[in-house]
Amino acid sequence: MPAHNAITPDKLARLVALPGSPRIIDVREAPTEAIPGSRPPSGEDPSMWEGDGSTGVVVFDADGRGGAVSAAAILRSEGIPAEVLEGGFAAWTAAELPVVSFAHLPERHDDGRTWWVTRARPKVDRIACPWLIRRFVDPAARFLFVAPAEVLTVAAQQRAEPFDLADERVFWSHRGDLCTFDLMVEAFGLGGHAPLVRLAAIVRGADTDRLDLVPEAAGLLAISLGLSRIHSDDHAQLEAGMAVYDALYRWCRDAQNEKHDWSSHQPARGKVQA
Repeated sequence: MPAHNAITPDKLARLVALPGSPRIIDVREAPTEAIPGSRPPSGEDPSMWEGDGSTGVVVFDADGRGGAVSAAAILRSEGIPAEVLEGGFAAWTAAELPVVSFAHLPERHDDGRTWWVTRARPKVDRIACPWLIRRFVDPAARFLFVAPAEVLTVAAQQRAEPFDLADERVFWSHRGDLCTFDLMVEAFGLGGHAPLVRLAAIVRGADTDRLDLVPEAAGLLAISLGLSRIHSDDHAQLEAGMAVYDALYRWCRDAQNEKHDWSSHQPARGKVQA
């Protein structure tokens, strides 16, 4: 049983990368890898940290005995529900839970966010990649959508990381039969997380016209094309698409074995008496 105002790694793992999950704050200095969906603090004083804390906050340090305890206590004094990760990052890794590698993370801007830029009018990869980044890598990431010819110019001007562009100067792009989402899963160290591996196959099939890869690819393509026709604003489409990938990820994580037909959810009928 966790200590008072603490959460166990296993319990937190069930909340990671889901909409409405708690804000996860990493108070370690200059980490090279972290818990998926975590973020650095927005200042030294926890009482001034950004966000209303309406979904709660989980703070973690190296071993659960450092700055996380005092930071969570200060947040609670501000009326923000805050817990400490029991055992810290050491306990998380000991439980062999997924971690994000920052080896390829772009430099953060002064606002503490990573900035990214890609082609306008997204369909599959350019919605899937922002979803992956916001749910697993940088929840506050900013995305810019511009004309294809302007991507590299805007990238240089705004120090934004270009992605999903067919240009040899761009790191985040297709590689052979793999799409940009595949590369991000691997480069961020998430290739061992089975739900994301399943989701990557769906994205790859929908994005590269290989609908034979998995049955769900055709459905994702249809939904993606429909969203692109509903929304003329790329950011509105991204927000709508986040719900699609949230649902697909949850299905990949723990709903694949659930079946559904006309009778699967009907109440059992009583036996007819002779």
